[in-house]
Amino acid sequence: MFSKFTSILQHAVEALAPSLPLQEDFVYHWKAITHYYIETSDDKAPVTDTNIPSHLEQMLDILTQEEGERESGETGPCMEYLLHHKILETLYTLGKADCPPGMKQQVLTFYTKLLAHIRQPLLPHINVHRPVQKLIRLCGEVLAAPTENEEIQFLCIVCAKLKQDPYLVNFFLENKSKRPETKHPGEGGGVKENALAPDTGQTAVEEQADSPAEPQAAATAASSCSPVGNNNNSNNYNLVSSLLNLTKSPDGRIVVKACEGLMLLVSLPEPAAAKCLTENTELCELLTDRLVAFYKALPQSIDPLDIETVESVNWGLDVYNLKEDAAIFTGKRALISFLSWLDYCDQLIKEAQKSAASVMAKAVRERFFVSVMEPQLMQTSEVGILTSTALLNRIIRQVTSEALLQEMVYFLLGEEREAETPATIAQNPLRHRLIEHCDHLSDEISIMTLRLFEQLIQKPNQHILHSLVLRNLEERNYLENKPQEEREPLENGQPHDAVDLEEDPLFGDDLSPDSRMSGSDWLSSSPPLSPDHSKCEGKTEVHKIVNSFLCLVPDEAKSSYHVEGTGYDTYLRDAHRQFRDYCGVCQRWDWRGNPKPFEKCNLELPFFEGHFLKVLFDRMGRILDQPYDVNLQVTAVLSKLAMLPHPHLHEYQLDPYINLAPGCRSLFSVIVRVVGDLMLRIQRIPDFTPKLLLVRKRLLGLEPEGITIDHMTLLEGVIVLEEFCKELAAIAFVKYHSSASSSP
Repeated sequence: MFSKFTSILQHAVEALAPSLPLQEDFVYHWKAITHYYIETSDDKAPVTDTNIPSHLEQMLDILTQEEGERESGETGPCMEYLLHHKILETLYTLGKADCPPGMKQQVLTFYTKLLAHIRQPLLPHINVHRPVQKLIRLCGEVLAAPTENEEIQFLCIVCAKLKQDPYLVNFFLENKSKRPETKHPGEGGGVKENALAPDTGQTAVEEQADSPAEPQAAATAASSCSPVGNNNNSNNYNLVSSLLNLTKSPDGRIVVKACEGLMLLVSLPEPAAAKCLTENTELCELLTDRLVAFYKALPQSIDPLDIETVESVNWGLDVYNLKEDAAIFTGKRALISFLSWLDYCDQLIKEAQKSAASVMAKAVRERFFVSVMEPQLMQTSEVGILTSTALLNRIIRQVTSEALLQEMVYFLLGEEREAETPATIAQNPLRHRLIEHCDHLSDEISIMTLRLFEQLIQKPNQHILHSLVLRNLEERNYLENKPQEEREPLENGQPHDAVDLEEDPLFGDDLSPDSRMSGSDWLSSSPPLSPDHSKCEGKTEVHKIVNSFLCLVPDEAKSSYHVEGTGYDTYLRDAHRQFRDYCGVCQRWDWRGNPKPFEKCNLELPFFEGHFLKVLFDRMGRILDQPYDVNLQVTAVLSKLAMLPHPHLHEYQLDPYINLAPGCRSLFSVIVRVVGDLMLRIQRIPDFTPKLLLVRKRLLGLEPEGITIDHMTLLEGVIVLEEFCKELAAIAFVKYHSSASSSP
């Protein structure tokens, strides 16, 4: 009570006394603090019962006022006094001893406000960055400490200052061989006596080595992370270590702030800091260990629909209610925690300096994907396969950082670049197993794995498409290697009364400029034209291709023209938008505009479509005998591949007029065989067309579910086949029109 009365009385005296020059006032407040340690015998009273907090606040106000009265960058006498008399060193000593109790909290607050409020750069001064470095070491030592909030505020302001001037980080890479943990005689018990002789934390020899006049030399010495005197890495990055300790705090707000601080540090462009970050700290271990822990906390079985539909998660913002989450589905809270930490890892790697990002992504691959996820994906339990595949699908959807995506792709598909052969498809066991799961006995597993690949081929990574499809089409050896005169004429089966698309207003020349896609030569994906073809004749070529797909399904097996709004034109708008999006993704890849010239192709090599296309074509060949949902997913993946603006893939997938090499099949030839089978089966089904129309109306919700219809799987397969052919026709037209409108 008496000390509080004294404090009030002192404030009153200060208010009535004439104002002193700023420097005298500053020195007065500092002397008042030091005199407390000389005159006071009760060192157990909390600091809040003393005048120390008030004096520290006054010192900050004076420094801020002084800077405001001077020109930018000019150091005033009060700041000179603070630097010359090593006030920050002395405060560090007092904070470390926490004398009186609570002093550490006051010192942290003073440092934080000083760095935050003073605009001129302070950290380059050796009498600032040295005590700041030592105070950093005190942070995070004890979890749930009463000073945690002040510690994280202090660390975050240091991180913010380093973000403003990244070179300063070199001051915080501390050489292990010079670590100053020598204890001075009488330290701890003689705090009061040594208050005016600041504890620099270094021996006399080290003081001479780190001359205050040479901060740049100290920075240069610290900027190298190479081993000194031995084979061990020789630098400590205490700022990162303290933040890592605080990420283990039971207080969620502290954890989020610590993660934000790490996000700032990993983005610093200094190579030395990036190397220390990944080699001399436990950052990679923190990321991967926590990711593994959250994954292992998930239930063994979660409904794939719940995994797919749970709201998008941003790290640090996952507000939750345990009762509500449990009511929605078991394991929701664990799933959100996992996805939230995955999002943090992804964003951290995305922001990180390039070499640090690569190291962290590799760590996630080895310690999480390979060690934890691969055994889950390779297991034989159908429930386990379904859950792990659904989780992998969600992970693929969520990852956006280039480095992590690259490592995840290498994990899933391998790093091989050469063309596949039937003998090498099992070379990568995980890739082989995932592709085989597209044709699994369980329809649920097949659908989920097909969704996974649909998600994967839409990611902005060239290796995905190269590994799955393009490496097998590079030599164009799917084409017949015979002179033109030796080839037999190919019958495309197009009826003489095919719809003339020249008369269709959808395909006129008066399309508005806004409806045309921008593109360049590499977008060219029209059928190859001979030199004597005019542009008009080229347009006729694309109409032949469109008609080839539209007329594949015979009239007696078509039902869309009986239902309004299900025509071919409905696919054009979607194809237009999707192709534009694909072009945006693929534009930075080195995809030539025209197919590789025949003379440069090795047509003698036997053609193998690759494991992925083999499974898709096999599935497509069974479209009349597969469940409706499986067919939708198979055609969704094939249409995404057909949309890609690669000349070889376009030629192989969308050109019905190519002469296939013996034994080869293309998407068009697979559909032709399906249609041939359909024609035979139609004859054996009475009232085929009315049944087909009824099934279509039921699928569209235009007819209520009624009596069971025979051959339901076949009828649904026919409807999917008709819609798929219309979609392929729309894709072919949009791709041709885009290349034609962008050509000179």
